[in-house]
Amino acid sequence: MKKITFLFVVILMAVVGETYAQGVVTGTVFDTESNAPLPGANIIEVGTSNGTSSDFDGKFSIKVESSTGTINVSYVGFGSKDIAYDVTNGNQDLGTISLGLDNSLEEIIVVGSGIIDLAEDRKTPVAVSTIKAREIQEKTGNFDLPEVLKSTPSVQNIKGGGFGDGSMYLRGFDQTNTAFLLNGQPINGMEDGKMYWSNWSGVLDVANAIQVQRGLGSSKLAISSVGGTVNIVTKTIDSKEGGFVQQMIGNDDYTKSTAYYSTGVNEKGWSFSALFGHWQGDGYVNYTHGQGQTYFLSVGYQPNENHSLNFLITGAPQWHAAPGRGKISEFLENGRKYNSWNFNNSSSKNNISGDVYPGGRNIYHKPVSNLSWDWTIGDNSSLSTVLYGSLGRGAFASTRTDKKTKEITYARGSYNNHNWYGLISNFNSKLTENLEFNLGADVRSYNGIHFRGVTEFIGVNSVDTKNTLLGEYSLTNSYGGISPWDMVFKPNTEHNQRFGYDYEEIITYYGAFGQLEYSNEALSAFFQGSISNQDHQVTDSFNYDKETKSEKVSNIGYNVKGGVAYKVYEGHKVFANVGHYSRQPFHDDLFDNIRESVDLIKPAVDNQTITGLEAGYQFKGDIISVNLNAYHTTWANRTILDNNGESQETIAYESYQTQGVKQVHQGIELEIMTRPLQNLRLDGFISLGDWVYDGNAKQRTFDGNGSQKGGEEEIKIDGFKVGGASQVTAGIGSRYTIVPRLVVDANWNWYNDLYSQGSLSKNPLALPSYNTVDTGLSYKVLVGKEDKNSIQFRFNLNNVFDEVYLESVFGNTQVSSDPKENYKGVNTSNNGRFGYGRTWNVSLRYNF
Repeated sequence: MKKITFLFVVILMAVVGETYAQGVVTGTVFDTESNAPLPGANIIEVGTSNGTSSDFDGKFSIKVESSTGTINVSYVGFGSKDIAYDVTNGNQDLGTISLGLDNSLEEIIVVGSGIIDLAEDRKTPVAVSTIKAREIQEKTGNFDLPEVLKSTPSVQNIKGGGFGDGSMYLRGFDQTNTAFLLNGQPINGMEDGKMYWSNWSGVLDVANAIQVQRGLGSSKLAISSVGGTVNIVTKTIDSKEGGFVQQMIGNDDYTKSTAYYSTGVNEKGWSFSALFGHWQGDGYVNYTHGQGQTYFLSVGYQPNENHSLNFLITGAPQWHAAPGRGKISEFLENGRKYNSWNFNNSSSKNNISGDVYPGGRNIYHKPVSNLSWDWTIGDNSSLSTVLYGSLGRGAFASTRTDKKTKEITYARGSYNNHNWYGLISNFNSKLTENLEFNLGADVRSYNGIHFRGVTEFIGVNSVDTKNTLLGEYSLTNSYGGISPWDMVFKPNTEHNQRFGYDYEEIITYYGAFGQLEYSNEALSAFFQGSISNQDHQVTDSFNYDKETKSEKVSNIGYNVKGGVAYKVYEGHKVFANVGHYSRQPFHDDLFDNIRESVDLIKPAVDNQTITGLEAGYQFKGDIISVNLNAYHTTWANRTILDNNGESQETIAYESYQTQGVKQVHQGIELEIMTRPLQNLRLDGFISLGDWVYDGNAKQRTFDGNGSQKGGEEEIKIDGFKVGGASQVTAGIGSRYTIVPRLVVDANWNWYNDLYSQGSLSKNPLALPSYNTVDTGLSYKVLVGKEDKNSIQFRFNLNNVFDEVYLESVFGNTQVSSDPKENYKGVNTSNNGRFGYGRTWNVSLRYNF
């Protein structure tokens, strides 16, 4: 009996010992985005408090408490993974464990994905740069989207001087000739192609990725972008529950508070997410204070695996004071923060810091909403549809002064409202294993409403006025004040409360597009085509004795493009693309002066023609990746509207309309991404451009009232350089992990071959080159149960060495013989703007 008992105890101890046998599990954690080790990742044995972290090489070793079980591998900002292990027969090496960003496109459910044209979906390469959510979050600070893009090839950011007044150039083309898409929805102004970043100040708070496609790009929509396409992809349906709260402060009393929460997708397929924010600040330039809000609401529903729907509404109501454009000599005398619109004698009831209307205030609210539906029809086909709309309401307000008493009487608003609706639908079908087909439609309807009205009565209770339609009448109501919310909910809809001008524009757009793409292991090729029609009509309610409509103008446009790529051998690929566009003129190009009449321009403005050629080479390796692109773009039959830089209310003011302009932009772009050390990322780029006008053009001149002065004349512009952006740019960016979750980064940008803007008929000025250095520091502290949450600190210091530089110059006055009248080879009588000096921002963010 004792022997049996002893044998039973031995067996029991062996079993128990086997159950609680300790073994060692090892592995290496990698970042899928950079294909590099991920130091500081958390490794937890599920069901226990037993854990460890990966080292600088991404390696980890954990002594587990059970012979079989699961470990969880996670890192803040990345999707976690559960991996089973078994050390029954000894230690186990799990090999490489790759984690992807949980805010990257791979980890986000993107509704309307068939509409959003991202280059990853195209096997045939294009010249492209992608900025992911982490970099957007860290480097945006208190600037606009163009600031985030400046460290990509052939992009230049112009800050502009006021909140939301920034702009960007892409391969020498300004924003009106670059297509901006928000989740596949076109957002350039339909009248003139312009972008006002003050209306989109909140988009970076909800952006998952921003992709810059230079040149022909991959967009299938019937849009004829000349410089390229910028795709902004925002949050829609988050796959997981979570959110953040963040507080930021910066130079010149800037402060911004933001909160975001997402429920993730519940068992019934529903998801909800919301973001709210508020910002305010004094502005870097004197008297450019402003404030605004951001809101974002998203509701998603996935009834089954074949259908996914999402409703989204977002907006960024704001007001900000505008900077005046002064002579270079005035800036040299008063400093870089000088504002030529410095009026400080307003007694406005909305007075803020003693100066509510320092020459001009931008007030605007543009709610945007869309309803997206993704339908997986079968194994080889799908349909994506987006229905969208926006209501723009706002004005540029400035004070008016009594000519006799010199006292301010009221604030006049130049209102620019719109109602915009559209539908985009794209059908995708995989015809064979190697052949894929897309077909879609793009329809838009736009109503622009333009007039002047009283924004606020200051020294009077009414304003007397008259027009041809209504005769003499009094303005007794003010609309909106400085509130962008009131602009939407208390709009000026009465013609007898408007003055100066009062007209509406109707623009309708409908187009179809298609793409056929073939690909195998080594070769890929595509062909795209689109055709569209635009209708334009103006209705005037001011200058005639009855409401008068213009002729209806219709223009057919089209674009075709194709390309081929070949994988020479593993990691090496070459490609070439070609495209031709027939692009309809902008609405504002079609009419003489729609403030004065509804007459069409004669001779008529015809379509512009754009032909693009590009070729490239791509190499992707473990330590280094290289993109090399060459491009040649010819833009012919262009119409340019500009002026002499004087105030429109001065006698000297003139504006010009030039037809038949031809530009040739060509260049080379080299981009190199490296990881020389496991905790160091080092990237660089250089862009060499040559952008000139080719041939001469015809020009007409108008005075401040829009009346033509003289006849049409030929202007000689052949060989003139295209101004506005640096034709040669370069940059180096670095990111160094000091210890896990403590990172320092820096960027150096250099700008050369920059030329002035101004009268097209005069040779532009060569401007001095300049360079800037920006740096930042990030640190994350893991908190909460199993370190699932984090507190993130971020510090940005821009223009570290306080470089003094001319950001832009408007004028053509050549260098003076008197050295005192020049600044770095530029005559100081020209109008210009200096770039910002040293600026900073600090943020604290809690991720949960």
